[in-house]
Amino acid sequence: MKHGSSAWVRAMPAVFVAVWSTGFIVARYGMPHAPPMTFLAMRYALSIACFLPWIVLARVPWPKGRLAFAHLTVTGLLMQGGYLGGVWAAVKGGMGAGLIALVVGLQPLLTATWISARGGYVTRLQWVGLALGLGGLVLVVSHKLETGHEASLGSLALGILALASITCGTLYQKRHVAPCDVRTASTVQLAAALLATLPLALLEVETVRWNAELVGALAWSVLVLTLGGSSLLYLLIQRGAATAVTSLMYLVPPCTALMAWLLFGESITTATVVGTAMTAAGVALLVRRR
Repeated sequence: MKHGSSAWVRAMPAVFVAVWSTGFIVARYGMPHAPPMTFLAMRYALSIACFLPWIVLARVPWPKGRLAFAHLTVTGLLMQGGYLGGVWAAVKGGMGAGLIALVVGLQPLLTATWISARGGYVTRLQWVGLALGLGGLVLVVSHKLETGHEASLGSLALGILALASITCGTLYQKRHVAPCDVRTASTVQLAAALLATLPLALLEVETVRWNAELVGALAWSVLVLTLGGSSLLYLLIQRGAATAVTSLMYLVPPCTALMAWLLFGESITTATVVGTAMTAAGVALLVRRR
């Protein structure tokens, strides 16, 4: 039993990357059958319905004070509503899963740059890393725009909105949100995202077409991504692996690109490989210790 437990601990980072990467793949499966805001509203509502009994049975304490709820509400609007809303709307607009993963995959790069700048010191290698990361993204995006596949200016703008939302949400949470149980914190964030998404969902004219792919995408989004992914992230951080988790985020775009190639036949061109390699090299330089 002890050997099996240690094997699971060693496998947790790889499982986390695989689970996180499937979020973009699930968007490709679900979007042909439902409008994005309606799907996300259902996802938020079902996730809350799953979290609440868990909280009651485990007697998990809620965050204390109105200020704590206010800060969690802001992070929920940014990290759930803005981020997922931008990603799913971009995929609905035709952006490929691999490309949207690469765009929002710049989040750790921007976050680390902002933190370094606020500290008053950014090394030359870090600036080189930032330039490499942005150059890699421009290379991939420009190729997609030129060929007219998987990207348009509108979907790219939605991807950038998602990137800005997750970056600002991460920075806000780091500065303002006090440590609390991930289950109650996630429930507050999901409730805020649901309230913001519902009015947009009511404006959508496309109807939901229920079929096996849509039900599967919704079930995976709730059970694996929201409940499982959040719990796995919580366990990794509890084991003192917060820095390692941040580094793992950089493996998501190539993992997603591989999944999208296998499942949807999305092309992996020379520009995609070179651009991804440039971004990875830029990230490696940026997070390197002085």
